[in-house]
Amino acid sequence: MVWPLLNSLYFAFTDFNGVKPPGWVGGENFARLWTEDTRFRKALLNSLIYVACAVTLSTAASLALALAFRGTSWQDRIMRTIFFLPSVTSTIAVMLIWRWIFSGERFGLANTVLSWFGAEPVSWLSTPRWTIPLLVLMAVWGGCGYGMVIFVSGLNAIPEEFYEAARLDGATLWQQFRYITLPQLGPVTTYVVITGLIGAFQVFEAVYIVFRAVSSVGGVQDSALMLVPYLYDMGFTRFQLGYASAIAWTLFLIIFVISMIQLRFTRAVREL
Repeated sequence: MVWPLLNSLYFAFTDFNGVKPPGWVGGENFARLWTEDTRFRKALLNSLIYVACAVTLSTAASLALALAFRGTSWQDRIMRTIFFLPSVTSTIAVMLIWRWIFSGERFGLANTVLSWFGAEPVSWLSTPRWTIPLLVLMAVWGGCGYGMVIFVSGLNAIPEEFYEAARLDGATLWQQFRYITLPQLGPVTTYVVITGLIGAFQVFEAVYIVFRAVSSVGGVQDSALMLVPYLYDMGFTRFQLGYASAIAWTLFLIIFVISMIQLRFTRAVREL
């Protein structure tokens, strides 16, 4: 594991193309990445918007589901299983189904439903303004079940005595949630958010399978271009492996910095 990582770090400072021996170019790949490459900036902007929306909504949905189905009854267990199923389903199969649902033809499920109300079919996958919302929808649907299970464990670990004391003091349900549940779920929330950030920054299958066009891995006008699909495009389509390694290490640094900020922020809030 260490050797490939060190190799990729070395390649990030070379012009390696997979055929000829790598030639040392120093920091040219990183300089080109941040000063000249407009597609990288597009991929970075798309990724930041997607990550912010997907992680926020997915975390909120996970917590809401956990609060709704935290019990031990068979009904709650069935509902938790239903919402968790997307997390263990084949990603490729799921993405193919999403592609069929939002197909621009009339046989797509979304357009079929619209036709029931007399609406014209929509070109979901070839309309740039729909790209990020659809990706976020797929992310929330596929990821909220995993977060729900983590939050259920956190909720069940909160001592019931805290709630009993709060009810005796006349605390409302919202006050119990605000001053007991949320603070006690701090470490769990941090874990869910950080793992969500890492997964969202590494999104690939949804872009590659659902939105990929003939000439671009990022779909129409690169509206779905993210960092990992762009890395794949540069490394395994254009065979600029040295440049792709620079993108990979840049992605690592972005995730690392954001994760550290999140941990520091959570620690500061806990100390307050």
